[in-house]
Amino acid sequence: MENRSVVTSFILMAYTQLEDHRYVYFTGFLLLFIIMVLANVVLIVVIYNERSLHEPMYFFMCNLAVNGIYGSISLLPSVLGYLTYQSYEMSLTACLLQIFCIHTYASVEFNILAVMGYDRFVAICQPLHYHQIMSHRKVCALIAFSWIYPCVLFGLYFILTVQRTFCDKIIEKLHCMNFELVNLSCFEISVHSIVGLIVNVFLITLQFLLILFSYAQILKVCLFASRDSQMKAIQTCTPHLLAVINYAVGCFFEVVQSRLNMDHAPYKARIFMSLYFLIFPPLFNPVIYGISIQAIRVQIFKLFITCKNKLILLSVMK
Repeated sequence: MENRSVVTSFILMAYTQLEDHRYVYFTGFLLLFIIMVLANVVLIVVIYNERSLHEPMYFFMCNLAVNGIYGSISLLPSVLGYLTYQSYEMSLTACLLQIFCIHTYASVEFNILAVMGYDRFVAICQPLHYHQIMSHRKVCALIAFSWIYPCVLFGLYFILTVQRTFCDKIIEKLHCMNFELVNLSCFEISVHSIVGLIVNVFLITLQFLLILFSYAQILKVCLFASRDSQMKAIQTCTPHLLAVINYAVGCFFEVVQSRLNMDHAPYKARIFMSLYFLIFPPLFNPVIYGISIQAIRVQIFKLFITCKNKLILLSVMK
């Protein structure tokens, strides 16, 4: 170890696999970035402007959209930048910043989904007391908790990563992730891994159990409810379930390609799996809620019609 120099920058080797068609990939990622940001901004604007949507469920959706934009900005601008230039080197500071942003995005996403599951449980299982239980003060507290808790908890764990020195500089991804960076450490990482496992229990396992509990209670109520009530419960829960499944698939892909030997897999498949949880939830969440929930769908149509009429009016005035 003594003969190995401590590195302060890293090479993101996955970009070398994209060199032959870099401008095609650049165009694709740029379009994805624009669509992701635009779709989430539209959802936020619709919920903000329409007073009838000022309900707990829609406030949680709005925060999911804000987090989707945060996750998009954490990844795609750097991807677009590296696809533009020949150098694929990232400084240690930039790598650490990206790790913090990506991991807090992932943790906040799961916390918001867990809170939304609790909201659906209260709405279906205790409808008469819904507004009393989900008061404005409690909704604000749950939103604040969804952001502050994962950021603080991961931040405390992240201090261990920041304090490490690194002796290798090759990262086989398009972006930095904590697990890959820690594996480049000059020293033994078993304690770091154990602490990381404990943190994951508090960031993922507890939230997953809350979602399971919420839907177990919903299923229990639906078994003894009328057919109309069952259909209403399905309509209410479907968008959230789709969002949870979509995000869970992305997390599964990330764990598989990070922890298992994927050398035999095609590089495009590895890149797809590593980017899924960062691209597809922010891309599809506003689509899922916009299509599935009539109140939002109607307001989105009104927004586009209003924008279209304004553009027509401007063109006539010119």
